[in-house]
Amino acid sequence: MNELKRSLSLFDSTMIVMGSMIGSGIFIVTASVAKQVGSPYYIMLTWILTGILTIIAAVSYGELAGMMPRAGGQYVYLREAYGSLVGFLFGWTTFLVIETGLIAAVAIAFAKFTAVLFPVFNEQNILLRIGDYTFTSTQALALFVIVLLTYINVQGIKLGKWVQNIFTITKIGALLGLIFLGLVMGWGSTAWQSNLAALGQAAKVTVVNRQVEMIPLSNLSLMLSALGLAMIGPIFSSSAWNTITYTAGEIQNPSRNIPLSLFLGTLLVSVLYWLANLSYLMLLPAVGSPEGTDAFSRGIAFAANERVGTAAAEMIFGHFGATLMAVFIMISTFGCNNGIVLSGSRVYYAMAKDGLFFKKTAELSDKGVPAYALIAQCLWACLLCISGKYSDLLKYVTFATLLFYILTIGGIFILRKKQPTTERPYRAFGYPIVPAVYIVIASLICINLLLFETPISLFGMSVKPSWVGLGIVLLGIPVFYAQTKQSERTIL
Repeated sequence: MNELKRSLSLFDSTMIVMGSMIGSGIFIVTASVAKQVGSPYYIMLTWILTGILTIIAAVSYGELAGMMPRAGGQYVYLREAYGSLVGFLFGWTTFLVIETGLIAAVAIAFAKFTAVLFPVFNEQNILLRIGDYTFTSTQALALFVIVLLTYINVQGIKLGKWVQNIFTITKIGALLGLIFLGLVMGWGSTAWQSNLAALGQAAKVTVVNRQVEMIPLSNLSLMLSALGLAMIGPIFSSSAWNTITYTAGEIQNPSRNIPLSLFLGTLLVSVLYWLANLSYLMLLPAVGSPEGTDAFSRGIAFAANERVGTAAAEMIFGHFGATLMAVFIMISTFGCNNGIVLSGSRVYYAMAKDGLFFKKTAELSDKGVPAYALIAQCLWACLLCISGKYSDLLKYVTFATLLFYILTIGGIFILRKKQPTTERPYRAFGYPIVPAVYIVIASLICINLLLFETPISLFGMSVKPSWVGLGIVLLGIPVFYAQTKQSERTIL
């Protein structure tokens, strides 16, 4: 079989968008947002701005998807706009950290929440120790999940899409249930009243000598910088919507269905995220205390292990809420990872077709899927999982992801000049102003990260994750030129 089969409907495509976006982030990252801005108003504003940016990016991608409805999606758009080097750098970073690092981290999240039900999978259960390196039962379960999802998708697109649809519908229903109960039970509550009283008091939340200190964000520059840093978690939680473009070769009527699924998927998820955060604020105070003895006293900022969703569920269901939320997040992360596994492999397939990746990954199996690309992705994600460095990789991903979003949307302007006669079934909403606004805002967020992001320790050095993310992208340049000198243009 030489061609991918177009078997994904508009509904299937929308489920991939939504299912890939909704993982564990919405239940965790609001804690870090609360620490950055402190105010209920600015917590909501952070999520609203993130949602608007995400929807703008998605509808802008729609023009490119309509023009070039081919497997590989974003890789193809970047290649056509900027040339093979930039396309390769996207694919290189996608394989090295963006998709595979995300697959590893989401699988670990699945395993961690499984441990709530089955303690044998706890991270303290060490199966192997070699010097400072440890391999835990959590990692073992994560490996099993990655291999299982790869096997499912090697069996064909039909099975992969059914798994995606079932798990996405289930988690959307569960999230709606949590939102509804949170809004009903939280209306007029003590937490809601206290949050209304502190609505606009923006401050950075720190802990000094076990005491909470609120550092006021007293001027516009401090406020904007804090908002930019606060948006990192929500941006990460709202990412992966673009993976639907990778599967363009398998979508029915792609010129219509890809732009529409991008819009519908990102809009619906953004609304769900806004409502989820509103329900959190109705159930929990924005800033509690790290010394708190229960979910309410710890609040959103100091929720145990930053599990805000679990804290909200405990306010609704009592101690049973932690178990219920663990089951919910297991469903959510399993479905999320299926969408990422399914779609990511299509990037490497498209690259291999251009001679820019392992030659074998350009082949389709008798089931009509790029099985070798799926296996290569699985092996690297498993290696990241075994290494224990998956959490560090995710810190680098946000910057790299934003960088390629900016370049891709910039490609709309370039391709309007380079290919003015190419048919465009859909044109970017609000062009040129709306796409330009996204580029400016996303660029400012990237600059903010490069200058003000909290450093981490890497090989004994203190570095900002954004600089490491940029370095990973740039490291692909010599790799590209080295491999293009080979007669068969393949990566060894």
